[in-house]
Amino acid sequence: MPLTCDFLVIGSGIAGLSFALEAAEHGEVIVVTKRSREESNTKYAQGGIAAVLDEDDSFDAHVADTMTAGVGLNHIRAVELTVKDAPARIAMLRSAGAKFDLASTRAHADESSPSLTRAEQDLDLHLEGGHSARRIVHAGDMTGREVERALVEAVSAKKNVRVLDEHMAVDLITLAQHGGPEVAAGAYVLDVEHGKVVTILARATVLATGGAGKVYLYTTNPDVATGDGIAMAFRAGAEVANMEFYQFHPTCLFHPQAKDFLISEALRGEGAVLKRLDGTPFMKEFHPRAELAPRDIVARAIDHEMKRSGAEHVLLDITHEDPTFIKEHFPGIYAQCMRYGIDITRQPIPVVPAAHYLCGGITTDLDGRTTIPGLWAIGECAHTGLHGANRLASNSLLEGMVFAHRAARELAKIERSAPWPEVPEWDVGEAVPSDEAVVITQNWDELRRLMWNYVGIVRSDKRLRRAARRIALLQEEIAEYYWKYFVTRDLLELRNIATVAQLIVECASARRESRGLHFTLDHRETDPKMARDMVIKRGVPAHLGHPAAPAAPAAPPAGEQAGRARDQQGAG
Repeated sequence: MPLTCDFLVIGSGIAGLSFALEAAEHGEVIVVTKRSREESNTKYAQGGIAAVLDEDDSFDAHVADTMTAGVGLNHIRAVELTVKDAPARIAMLRSAGAKFDLASTRAHADESSPSLTRAEQDLDLHLEGGHSARRIVHAGDMTGREVERALVEAVSAKKNVRVLDEHMAVDLITLAQHGGPEVAAGAYVLDVEHGKVVTILARATVLATGGAGKVYLYTTNPDVATGDGIAMAFRAGAEVANMEFYQFHPTCLFHPQAKDFLISEALRGEGAVLKRLDGTPFMKEFHPRAELAPRDIVARAIDHEMKRSGAEHVLLDITHEDPTFIKEHFPGIYAQCMRYGIDITRQPIPVVPAAHYLCGGITTDLDGRTTIPGLWAIGECAHTGLHGANRLASNSLLEGMVFAHRAARELAKIERSAPWPEVPEWDVGEAVPSDEAVVITQNWDELRRLMWNYVGIVRSDKRLRRAARRIALLQEEIAEYYWKYFVTRDLLELRNIATVAQLIVECASARRESRGLHFTLDHRETDPKMARDMVIKRGVPAHLGHPAAPAAPAAPPAGEQAGRARDQQGAG
């Protein structure tokens, strides 16, 4: 018998848990998370959450900063409603138990700072690149960990929220697969511990699966970031947009024993300087705001310096700041660097760029609806129009909360009395246990390396064509393996990052200009005629859509429904 619920939430980061917390007031919630409920991109977010809380700041300024970073592709309504809802979302987190740094910390650490405003006497506000004012709410340099802790505790205390740890969604269930309308009805979900696939039916299915940084060889993301929700939605026929805009964080710790450790933007906000290996600063040569330039510019500047000099990394130097200030404001970074013998109060930090955040995703409206009825998407896996061609620092956690709240508010009206549809249980067919797991390892490594080399910070038409050919061949191998053997978490993640890689390459190949995070050697200028979202759907090539509004729900193209049930289980 299938499990049933009003709301099926796939993902347990800030978006999924914020939604579950609010939706629990209106119905039964099941949260599916493929590892432990605490493990998500949210947990590793260092910088903080952008919100206008200072009397010298303004919503208009936050909107303007966001639009500037987005290079003409932001959807203005999405930006405005996100910015204006930010203070309420911070209040929600505090009521859920999140503890943020207070301004008294800064006053104690920096007695030379100007007099504090009334708002700053409550919360300490950091400055980050691209922001024109201090508006970053934080908990030291481990904001995500504190937010995730508070939300996990709050959700775990809810009686009508059931969290299934070690459960990974395999594919979405749509009624069109079984001769019905194009409506999402839940998901097939792998119980990782027991190795079996269970069926979960839901009145509404909410994808909150986060990003896809593991599609690249170097990333700040944890292992869970494999683009699962985007891949599942695409296979089901949902519209996806702007996948070419992958943000590379400029500063990831470079050390042979370190794995994906981010050095927060907040260090540069507090005065850290990027330098060549000989100790000379270089960012003023690339942008008048130097270290506080938007992330895409900083990442390309570092990439340029590394390629020009042949160096494996550059240096981030904050040694001119007071050691006490550094230790109090960046305790996590200080402790982690000390593990590798780097005392950041006395030594510069070796850093390199790394894949960090996906600005595109599943197309949604302003309440999280996708182009498939019954399917919703929130957080990093969604494309709301907020970020445009480049995300402004610390708008990501904010976006997850704002659209989780909006989706939960809309879904409070959901019809809960209709009978459950008849959906077949998962059929393993002729699949058997695998004795060739090395195929997964080989394809995983090859895919991530070719994405880094051909579809990274700087691209070209030739590199993209090479990537497309290799990805197509890898997908054939993955599909063959998928049908022959029982599904495992590793196999599903490989299948999903291959789909995400395909989408990134197709969107990047179609955007024949350089804009924001997408920089190509063959089309170096920004083309005003391409100031539109790059939209892609299964069976429809990537194409320019409307410049400023998310697409309305639409029926699939004629003939697309036929054969969907089996095709959905393929690797494509």
